[in-house]
Amino acid sequence: MTQPDSGDTIAALSTPLGEAGIGIVRLSGPHAETIARRIFRPHQPRPKLRSHQLYLGHIVNSEGQIMDEVLLTLMRAPRSYTRQDVVEINCHSGYAVLSRILNLTLAQGARLARPGEFTLRAFLSGRLDLTQAEAVMEVIKARTQAGLKVAAGHLQGGLGRGLSQVRERLLDLLARVEAALDFPEEAAELSPDSLKEGLKPQSQSLERLLATYQEGRLLREGLLVVIAGCPNVGKSSLLNCLLNQDRAIVTEIPGTTRDFIEETITLRGVPVRLSDTAGLRPAQDRLEELGIARTRERLAQADLVLYLVDGSAPLAAEDRQALRELAGQKGLAVINKMDLPLRVSAADLQKATSFPLVKISALTGQGIEDLKQGIVDLALSGGLNQEGEIITQARHHQHLQNALALLNQAHALLGPDPPWELVALELKEAVQQLGEITGEEVGDAVLDRIFSEFCLGK
Repeated sequence: MTQPDSGDTIAALSTPLGEAGIGIVRLSGPHAETIARRIFRPHQPRPKLRSHQLYLGHIVNSEGQIMDEVLLTLMRAPRSYTRQDVVEINCHSGYAVLSRILNLTLAQGARLARPGEFTLRAFLSGRLDLTQAEAVMEVIKARTQAGLKVAAGHLQGGLGRGLSQVRERLLDLLARVEAALDFPEEAAELSPDSLKEGLKPQSQSLERLLATYQEGRLLREGLLVVIAGCPNVGKSSLLNCLLNQDRAIVTEIPGTTRDFIEETITLRGVPVRLSDTAGLRPAQDRLEELGIARTRERLAQADLVLYLVDGSAPLAAEDRQALRELAGQKGLAVINKMDLPLRVSAADLQKATSFPLVKISALTGQGIEDLKQGIVDLALSGGLNQEGEIITQARHHQHLQNALALLNQAHALLGPDPPWELVALELKEAVQQLGEITGEEVGDAVLDRIFSEFCLGK
């Protein structure tokens, strides 16, 4: 997949199958225009199609039967998404018409595109670096305005340009070291201190990027917040209150929730996946036992736990046990039912857990805004910084960590009489790690993994 035959002309649907106002069939490759001319009849016949101009006409089959009235655009290389000739057929959207038009292009010699192959061709042609190619899917999958802003910045190439600048500066330093190795008589002119000074700003740039990953991961994946507690403390009521809708069934019967329910909201620009779970207590039957087992699995996966206690009753032994089991995790202890007379002891609760305390009423909404702010404060230390470049991909984070470690090792070698061969090796590997992010030195296996996650037609 990673090295497609650029002589092939590929075709795919670029919009989902289904009833809608418009659907798009896209072609890319050297025969895109030829294939389009065979199945397209413009209302005003033209000997030649002009690039980047819309044409109204009909798609016809080999017998001349009209399939649909469409708008067709030809974008000639290199002024196209893939830097090849690209044709987009804008037709009515429906399963039958989209499938028929796509099949007509395949019958005329096009090949069905693999997932992400249009963007892969854009990357291989040099139109996009790999961070921009990955940002295409970040834009598509963005769930909040903050996430979209970061993804759009990546798509514009800001992250790739910054990393390429660091990489070029490291290559300059590497060239100085290798020159000293090739010409030993000039080695004395290479000062370890000057190389340290050259490495320092590059390491600082990587450290700044690495520090953004926690925020970036939350923007990309969302914060998993698990609502837990004993039965009947108001977990489902809290979920409904946060969602502002009746999503979970609420009754006075303990154990109503038998499996977890998950919904997503946005808090201060961060996508938050709220998970309501079965109450923690000794199981009354096999079904409840399975629900509690799932609760414990979900708690182990949580980025943050909201542990609810009933403010109208003393702290239960089951609460103390559950809070002990949650020690070491990040969370909030939430005293619910503040609309009723308070009977739980805040002092007892603080002895049972290191979680910060928040008081709410899921019934009246009292304290809910404080709870929302507490979630964001705990997850992001007070807010979301959207300025500058932010790392959102685990792959980028790992390569940046590797590159920084290699630069630190190179720095540690720069003593009074450095082993220049080892310094050069560390710098080479750091340069390679950054090249893996931007695509200069990426392997086929990595490209296969990245582009296989794309949708067809993109």
